Amino acid sequence: MEGMHVSEANLIVYVHPSKHNKIHQAILRNLSSLLFQFNETFEGIVLAYDFNILDNYSKVLPGIYPYLAVKLKANLLVFSPKQEMLIEGKVVKITPESIHVIVLGFSSAIIAYEDIRKEFKYETRKGEEVFANRLNKRHVIKVGTMIRFLIKSFDEAVLHISGSLMPDNTGSIRRLDRISEDSVQTDSAKRRKERVGEMGMRESMVGTEGASSLNDNHARKSKKHKISQDH
Repeated sequence: MEGMHVSEANLIVYVHPSKHNKIHQAILRNLSSLLFQFNETFEGIVLAYDFNILDNYSKVLPGIYPYLAVKLKANLLVFSPKQEMLIEGKVVKITPESIHVIVLGFSSAIIAYEDIRKEFKYETRKGEEVFANRLNKRHVIKVGTMIRFLIKSFDEAVLHISGSLMPDNTGSIRRLDRISEDSVQTDSAKRRKERVGEMGMRESMVGTEGASSLNDNHARKSKKHKISQDH
């Protein structure tokens, strides 16, 4: 999915002296405070991390309450949603005016009716609200469907996304993948057919050339025979 990347960072974690014998736990607690909120330093939302302590010892900082400064090398999994990116999420609610989505289990997104392309029509099937594609009856979006959609805007403060289903490459991921597979198979079959046609044409040309060669040889032999009779 677009917007996901791993960021390498050299960090310093400050640990209270009372935790000097539980450094690892203190670091985990400190790094966990970065999770699932927008961080300007990393320009995104930290989803996960791992780390290595660079020094076997900590530097004590002077002050009324001296802290231990621990240097780390960390790898952070960061989600950086931006306009025009294609991302994926799970549909959790559908109304006649909107589709509501959860992205990566924590960020909410909404796709308003005016941002849903016209080939999708709101319907109620057996009491279930859906958006069904008029051009492809099997392309249906309902609660539980994993969809791919375009980011229109992202609110960093509340981690809310405004999305769009206007591009043709958006909608149910399962159906889009199936359409892509069918397209690949169709193209492959078309290429095979073209190759078979070309081979048949070449064979036909070879046969024609062979027949022409035989006719030419026969004509030359007949002409030679006639000349010999004249002599």
